[in-house]
Amino acid sequence: MESNHLIIAIAIFSLTYMVIISEKMHRTSIAMFGAALMLIFSVETQKNAIGHIDFNTIGLLVGMMIIVNVTRRTGIFEFVAIYIAKKAKGDPWKILVSFMIATAVFSALLDNVTTILLIAPVTLVITDILEANPIPYLLPEILISNIGGTATLIGDPPNIMIGSANNIGFLEFLFNLGPIVIVISIVTIIMIKFIYKNAYNTTEENKKKIMELSTSLAIRDKKLLIKSLIALGITMLGFVLHVQLGFESATVALFGASLLLLISRINPEEVLLEVEWPTIFFFISLFILVGSLEEIGAIHYLATRMIDLTHGDLFITVLLVLWVSAIASAFLDNIPFVATMIPLIQSIGMITEMNIMPLWWALALGACLGGNGTLVGASANVMVAGMLEKHGHKLSFINYMKVGFPVMLVSVAISSIYLIVFYI
Repeated sequence: MESNHLIIAIAIFSLTYMVIISEKMHRTSIAMFGAALMLIFSVETQKNAIGHIDFNTIGLLVGMMIIVNVTRRTGIFEFVAIYIAKKAKGDPWKILVSFMIATAVFSALLDNVTTILLIAPVTLVITDILEANPIPYLLPEILISNIGGTATLIGDPPNIMIGSANNIGFLEFLFNLGPIVIVISIVTIIMIKFIYKNAYNTTEENKKKIMELSTSLAIRDKKLLIKSLIALGITMLGFVLHVQLGFESATVALFGASLLLLISRINPEEVLLEVEWPTIFFFISLFILVGSLEEIGAIHYLATRMIDLTHGDLFITVLLVLWVSAIASAFLDNIPFVATMIPLIQSIGMITEMNIMPLWWALALGACLGGNGTLVGASANVMVAGMLEKHGHKLSFINYMKVGFPVMLVSVAISSIYLIVFYI
């Protein structure tokens, strides 16, 4: 009976994964159906399935989505963009570099998908004024958002999942991945200047238009802004201290979200409608799917095969996890990939006496940076391509890959050196 369950579970998981990759159906619909099939075919009991859901990841995502959705109403993100453009004196290259730095910082403190949703529309306004092609501006912002999100626990969904599964705190992520993210960001900015060369020229008249923009008009609700900044500040402090205080990161995020809802007096129904529930249910379904494989021993089997391949050597295992994660995440969605890799790495730790901490950093770097490889590698990439199309500019798969894939390869190569020097 167990062997039948194993075959059924692998078949359901594989088919679900293939349909997700094909994008023929919405990924949430197929993931939910796959999770339901695991229960229907008795691969997993409902009680055990619920036990596999990582509510820390779910709570953290929901909490941060609520905080960002309320804060966005104040106009603070538009204010920052206009302020940056004016400080750069309307110079296109200086504007881009400033926007890239702001995107990297916002991506680390909020998350990369939210950041790109906020910064892309403002970038389009700036490029319209400069009478410039928006692709050489938005594509670098996509790349840097995925890079910046790699630095912290909350910057990218794979990090949320890795941190939650292994009780890795906000500061631990920042100290271990922050330095290499800064190096990769600087190298990426240099590469962008070389790749696009003469794309950042404009007239003095267009520069003057930028200088005439008003930052004061960007802020729509000053009282709400103050309340949002208080709640966000308390939340960020909570992330820094949550391990010492003995709280899970989801507790901090949900406290910040509930505090902001309370003091803002905005109808919670309005805010909750803006939460990306399809993403939340996609996560829930994935936890059940991967948990079912773990339950019947499939993950343990894969872990033993991986150890046979690497002979338990930390050097080979770290580089294998890094590069496989990067290449896979360039062409597949990194969320289901990381959901599968987490129990696999945990199994390696149980089977061997290997220090698996470097494997978590390799997985985080590979999965997050790999998303830059192709247009479908990360959610931010797809969203910006859609925005550009509405704006009359087509960003094709090949044109994206010409820029994104070399940046991804260089980023992962730098990460390899970093992991070898500091962890192996």
